[in-house]
Amino acid sequence: MGEAAVQPELDTFPAAKMAQTNPLPVPMGPWKITVYDQENFQGKRMEFTSACPNIMECSFDNIRSLKVECGAWVGYEHTGFCGQQFTLERGEYPRWDAWSGSNAYHIERLMSFRPICSANHKESKITVYEKDNFIGRQWELSDDYPSLQAMGWANNEVVTGHGWACYQYPGYRGYQYVLEADHHGGDYKHWREWGSHAQTCQIQSIRRIQQ
Repeated sequence: MGEAAVQPELDTFPAAKMAQTNPLPVPMGPWKITVYDQENFQGKRMEFTSACPNIMECSFDNIRSLKVECGAWVGYEHTGFCGQQFTLERGEYPRWDAWSGSNAYHIERLMSFRPICSANHKESKITVYEKDNFIGRQWELSDDYPSLQAMGWANNEVVTGHGWACYQYPGYRGYQYVLEADHHGGDYKHWREWGSHAQTCQIQSIRRIQQ
């Protein structure tokens, strides 16, 4: 249940290097999550108050249900904070589709997770840009938008801000990207920095993460 070790830099560039989202060690805070190896909160259980880079090291083969009791978390499809991301806010998740049901993809694996340290729902702001390296038209947001296109924003590649969940499609569907102030200095210059699973620059809905 210790803090995650920082993985060494990858030699390939730019795609592999830009996809690294492994967090630096974080201080202890008001976070608590309980995970189970069976659905509906059955089977083996374990409580965490800090990041877990590999649930298999805790004798779990997978996480099949969980309860977030304090703070906001992000779960990952693979170990080492890689693969698809799942925003985990306070509440109960009896099976995999409770955390990925709005994700347009069938993913039953959740193998690592960590707290979202910069989530601050009341003070969250984010700026989106048309092109990478913060070039082109920009738009500052401080509210939830289920459809950016409906608000007149057709294209966006780059974001800067903290404590936000961005989605590939309108209505908070598709790939999820958790964007934080304490990663990349809060500035994401290229869409590949959004996560190791990022395949496109497309973001069509965005919302603040609830603590």
